[in-house]
Amino acid sequence: MSGSGWATRVIYCLGRLFLAHSSVTLLKVNFLDKDHLAPCISGDGDFFAVKEVSLLDNRREAQECIQQLEREIALLSQLQHQNIVRYRGTAKDGSNLYIFLELVTQGSLLKLYQRYQLRDSVVSLYTRQILDGLKYLHDNGCIHRDIKCANILMDASGVVKLADFGLAKLSNMNDVKICSMWMAPEVINHKRTDEYGSSADIWSLGCTVLEMLTGQIPYSYMEPVAALFKIGTGVLPDIPETLSLDAQAFINTCLKVNPEQRPTAAELLNHPFVTRPLSSPSSGYGLAQ
Repeated sequence: MSGSGWATRVIYCLGRLFLAHSSVTLLKVNFLDKDHLAPCISGDGDFFAVKEVSLLDNRREAQECIQQLEREIALLSQLQHQNIVRYRGTAKDGSNLYIFLELVTQGSLLKLYQRYQLRDSVVSLYTRQILDGLKYLHDNGCIHRDIKCANILMDASGVVKLADFGLAKLSNMNDVKICSMWMAPEVINHKRTDEYGSSADIWSLGCTVLEMLTGQIPYSYMEPVAALFKIGTGVLPDIPETLSLDAQAFINTCLKVNPEQRPTAAELLNHPFVTRPLSSPSSGYGLAQ
């Protein structure tokens, strides 16, 4: 579960999982480098992943974020979609909150584009899958809040899955650099998460499609604080004219400064960039080294 930007440790455990907020028996715990996956085995033999969040930050804002996180995971645990990493539940001990997740083994789209050049056709396919997951989330009243390639994982079949959603506020309390490049203007200009809606995810999606196609994070030519200011004042990232016309149009459609002018995920599923016939990524992945 690398690339999430969490200031946490990833753990390996052999344990027994009880869904929702009930207890988890940890039979073995070995702490690994945070860039490794956290594979675990439940009592029924299923593999899953675990992330650990410290509960030792006593600041009021931190405690409120943790409480919000627990409430959201209780809801997310009830959702099932092939393009969303399944949240299996949480457990606590005296100092940590453990978050139990579906294990996705092939890494993130960030790692993928760092190794390969992603062709327009495969980005189109991934974008459709991301939109399918986003539509499901939004239809169920959930906002991801942290769409970017590092938070989109791929399974062994080439299916992409949204991960680390609902957690951006907790992970970014101390570091503006973590996800500011993907934030919508209204997110930057408001301090409370209830002051923006699902359209913020659409802006981040546009930035993520741009990231996949260029192999660079949006606003990569700026310092993070400067980018934060530019985004807040409605300055768009550079969109290369070398991208396909459909891709340029899709990105520009997502990057409307006024959130009310952005289409919904359902509407974007009808955009020409994602409706054209596509080959399966399992046959070569549409990649070039």
